[in-house]
Amino acid sequence: MEAREEKEAQVAEWLKKIFGDQPIPQYEVNPRTTEILYHLGERNRVRDRDVCLVIEDLKQKANEYESEAKHLQDLLMESVSFSPASLSSTGSRYLSALVDSAVALETKDTSLASFIPAVNDLTSDLFHTKSKNEELQLQLGKLERNLTATLVLEKCLQEDLKKAELHLSAERAKVDNRLQNMDFLKAKAEEFRFGIRAAEEQLSARGMDASLSHQSLVALSEKLAELKRKTIPLKKKLESYLDLMPNPSLAQVKIEEAKRELDTIEAELTKKVDMMEL
Repeated sequence: MEAREEKEAQVAEWLKKIFGDQPIPQYEVNPRTTEILYHLGERNRVRDRDVCLVIEDLKQKANEYESEAKHLQDLLMESVSFSPASLSSTGSRYLSALVDSAVALETKDTSLASFIPAVNDLTSDLFHTKSKNEELQLQLGKLERNLTATLVLEKCLQEDLKKAELHLSAERAKVDNRLQNMDFLKAKAEEFRFGIRAAEEQLSARGMDASLSHQSLVALSEKLAELKRKTIPLKKKLESYLDLMPNPSLAQVKIEEAKRELDTIEAELTKKVDMMEL
């Protein structure tokens, strides 16, 4: 219990330090939120301590650099009686440019031995960057060509899709029309079937011969066509007999037989035709 109260007190102190004069936002005080805020505060204190150490280290290095610079300046003054204040404006600009170059190149000093490797490294980085840029330009050109081809393909696909939709719409209209025609034909067929059944019943009630029905007439028509087909070889046979010159008596007998057979067939045909006309 005391440890929890101590953590809550430390959290409250840390929040007061963080927000200062501003009001602390309201939050639900419970063991979980207290534990989370306590760990955040501890991390913040550790980070602040590390930052303070880094700041102190940087201050110490700055003091060291200032002492070294002052020492070098004094040494320069003693040896050649040279001071930056004694430089002309042009010399000051050159000195500033030299210092800025050393800072930009991150050299340890302004000597030529430090500048040459730094410039070489910078040139190498520049060449590498140009090579990378050219490679990226090639990749970009390839991507642009692929994008153009993709856009063209997309346009073609859209046009094909529109054509397919139009064709599908036309085919759907045809199918609907055919379905309507089919329904109409089914209705008509049913109507004709009903009419034929009613007519057959009416004719049957009046005592019509079954041989005069539609099916019988169709059968007779087929038989008539078959008989006509059979007479064709007989007629050809008769014609061959008519061309015979020797033995006239025998030929006359054959001719008479063929005539009688032909007359019989024609009589049967005439009878069938008369029956169909009735």
